[in-house]
This record gives sequence, C-alpha cells and structure tokens, in this order.
Amino acid sequence: MPDFTDILFQKHHRVRGAAWITINRPDVMNSFTGRTLTEMREAVRDAGADDSVGVLVITGPGDRAFCAGGDVRWLQGVQREGPQAPMDPHAGIEDLLKPVIARVNGYSIGGGNHLAYFSDFTIASERATFAQVGPRVGSPASGHWVSYLTHVVGAKKAKEIWMLCRRYSAQEALDMGLVNAVVPHDKLDEEVDRWCEELMQKSPTCLKILKASFREVFQPLRQPRRDWVGEIAPGFYKSGEADEGKSAFLERREPDFSRYPR
Repeated sequence: MPDFTDILFQKHHRVRGAAWITINRPDVMNSFTGRTLTEMREAVRDAGADDSVGVLVITGPGDRAFCAGGDVRWLQGVQREGPQAPMDPHAGIEDLLKPVIARVNGYSIGGGNHLAYFSDFTIASERATFAQVGPRVGSPASGHWVSYLTHVVGAKKAKEIWMLCRRYSAQEALDMGLVNAVVPHDKLDEEVDRWCEELMQKSPTCLKILKASFREVFQPLRQPRRDWVGEIAPGFYKSGEADEGKSAFLERREPDFSRYPR
C-alpha cells in the first residue's frame, strides 16, 4: 500500500469490507491540494480493485471539519500558473462501482461539499454545516461539478446554494435532500457502521449495476467539458478578481468585487 502523507487509508475499518479514506489535514480544516487528490484517487483505485472491499467511507478527522474544499493558498498558485489547471475534486469516486458514503463530521464546504454530494450516501453529524463558496472567494467551479447538484436538490435550490454561498445546517441539508441521515454527533460512527453493514449484506454485482445505472443519468454532463472560464472571462485570472476573493479569505475580511464588471 502506498505511503500516503495527506490521507489515512484503512481497510476493514470498524466493519468487515469497509475501507475508509480520511483526509488528514486538520490544521487547514482538511482542505485538499493536488497531492491530497492524487492520494485519494490512488486509494479509490485500490479499493475498487480489492474484492474484499465492498463499501468506501470518506471523512475527515476530529470534530471540526469533513473537508473545507481546496486549500486557498494552493488554489492561488494553481490559478496563477494558468486557467483551468486539470483537477478532479471527486478523486475518482464517480467511477468507482462500489457504494461511497460521505461521513460528514463538521464543515462540508466548497469542494468538500462537492465530494459529499457526489458520494452515493451522506451521513451527517448534527454539527455538520454545508456550503459552497466559489463566488465568495473568486474560484469559478464549472461544468458537471456544478450542474450535478440539480439532480440532488433541484435546480432552484442548487442555484441558491452555488450563487448565494449560504450556510446550511445538517437539518436543513436533510430537508432539501442533500444528505440521507442526520444523527447526534456521538452516534455518527454507529450510524455509518450500520449503513456499511447493510450494504455489505447486498449482492455486490447488483450494487455495481445499480451504481452504473444511476451514473448514466449525469454521464452526458461530463463530456465534452467546456472551458467556461476561457469562453466567458479569458482574462479572469489576471484581472485581480480571483486574487481578491482569496486574499479576502486569508485576511478574514469581506471581498470587494465592486470594481469588476457585472
């Protein structure tokens, strides 16, 4: 097994047949970098190839955060090097033909929220908080990463989540269909274990076929992937607009986008 630095990868953790990926960067609320995503993809591939693994759980350590999305300092560097650097914030879970559970123990923000809503199931602690932040920090996610949310919560709610960058409690997320279950924080592992055990009792081939069938719904959204930043705002990363959002975040202030054209 590879020697990972940004994640913990455990097989048969708590439940026989369950593999866990823990994004282990608690000092930055488990936000990810390119290295984190690469390690996650390797772990997902490993779980997919291992016949003894029947379900994958993704989470973060501790009580504060599931995943706060892309590390802002890393994103600044990526975006300055050129528009639309290749990145898969879902680390291959869309293509894994085994059930994936997001165990949301705290903040599920930005790319962390994508990761949760692209998972097959999301089990949340009552302390969990969900939000998108792209327009707030000048980070323009696009394509099926955005549009798939309409299949989860409907078009009106998806646009609200993405464009207004509001925060939602675990109960609000449950009410809109963003999560499957909300439990007391100290019961989170117990609930995740229960879902893993139920899935491990089901026909693995049937589960693979079902996942492939559900995936077919959004498969047309994935190809071809258009460069919306290049088409709509080719000078975006040089205009200062992207930097303003990220600088404001790092400086703990509200961004000022007033000087940029609407």
